[in-house]
Amino acid sequence: MTATATQTPPPAAPRVSGAPRGRVRMTFPVVLLIVAASLVAVSAVRAIAGAHDVTSSGQIAGALSSAVPIGLAGLAGLWSERAGVVNIGLEGMMIFGTFFGAWAGWQTNPWLGVLAGVLGGALGGLVHAIVTVTFGVDHIVAGVAMNILAAGVTAFLAKRLFTGADAASKGGTPKQSPPMDDIKNFTVPGLSHWLATIEKHHWFLVSDLAGIVGGLVTHISALTLLSVALFVLTFFVLWRTPFGLRLRSCGENPAAAESLGVNVYTYKYLAVIISGGLAGLGGVFLAIGTHFYLAGQTGGRGYIGLAAMIFGNWRPGGLAMGAGLFGYADSLQLRNGGSSVHALLLLLAVLLLVMALWRFYRGARVAPAISLGFAVLLTIWYLTTDSVPDQVVQATPYVATLLVMALSAQRLRMPKADGIPYRKGQGT
Repeated sequence: MTATATQTPPPAAPRVSGAPRGRVRMTFPVVLLIVAASLVAVSAVRAIAGAHDVTSSGQIAGALSSAVPIGLAGLAGLWSERAGVVNIGLEGMMIFGTFFGAWAGWQTNPWLGVLAGVLGGALGGLVHAIVTVTFGVDHIVAGVAMNILAAGVTAFLAKRLFTGADAASKGGTPKQSPPMDDIKNFTVPGLSHWLATIEKHHWFLVSDLAGIVGGLVTHISALTLLSVALFVLTFFVLWRTPFGLRLRSCGENPAAAESLGVNVYTYKYLAVIISGGLAGLGGVFLAIGTHFYLAGQTGGRGYIGLAAMIFGNWRPGGLAMGAGLFGYADSLQLRNGGSSVHALLLLLAVLLLVMALWRFYRGARVAPAISLGFAVLLTIWYLTTDSVPDQVVQATPYVATLLVMALSAQRLRMPKADGIPYRKGQGT
């Protein structure tokens, strides 16, 4: 009988100085810890700067209203790109949603306007699918063409439909539709008033929490609730059903999916049409929020939605966080945001300092130095001024978009076949 030799494990390789440490997994407790730390930081900045509007219920409600169309545009991009089709044409599909939703809402009622806006966006998605999936046109070129087409078509139709005797008598112009009714809003009775009372005391953290929750339970549109449900439904369908697995396989490896019997063209068509419908819903949300269609109403939200989708790493949860961030920045510049944006300079400086320390702990050297330098500059800016110029306030949403994209670029992983033209049978 031969004795079995005891095998000793090989010695661990020495850690190279400056090499990055392992990534921290974003588990639920870690996310809660990050959220709690962020709330404490925001509350501290609010108390130091005296900018009570930073966490007011009005600011949060405005952020939610601004975040919904951005989030729907990002969700539209997620459906399309998970199936392997880049959809730069989200802006154009949102434009279709604003126009057809406002036109039908003025003629009938707002809910039929919602349906018309979704169908208008879905029609744009169908055109994009025909051009990219069937004819194999470059996805970026097709998307840019869609945006130009939507702007031109709606401008032509607006002159035809909103300048007649009946429409003009009700406020219609070549660039604006007659007004339509609003959709019902919801408020949690009792809770909203109680939270508003706590918010007025400006207590550290407690009043901030009251303002945040109060903004989420006061005058919430039915379309906002529908949008939240669509985020949950998207996660369930794409990550918990066989249909979602097949659709995502078309964006990862369409040749392998086809070899297993998946009709890749069908799934790409469905994904892009659904994408257009969601973008159209985002557009009609804008039209209903202002009660009419207005030329240029989307204001680049389709592109910001794409940025939110990328920030969220092509997943609904991260996308919702990105849309909330961009919506918050958009709401700041709409609500007399000079003092609030000035207070956020201090918050941004603190965040950059924390990021520099974290990156230094992970082994990096150049990036922490750059972050630390910007933190010092922002602190000096905050201490030597009382407000920020209006131009900076108006650019806040776009600056936030660029910052988030720059800071999140290293952890992203897009679907492997995203944007790559596919021809049936090419894997055989």
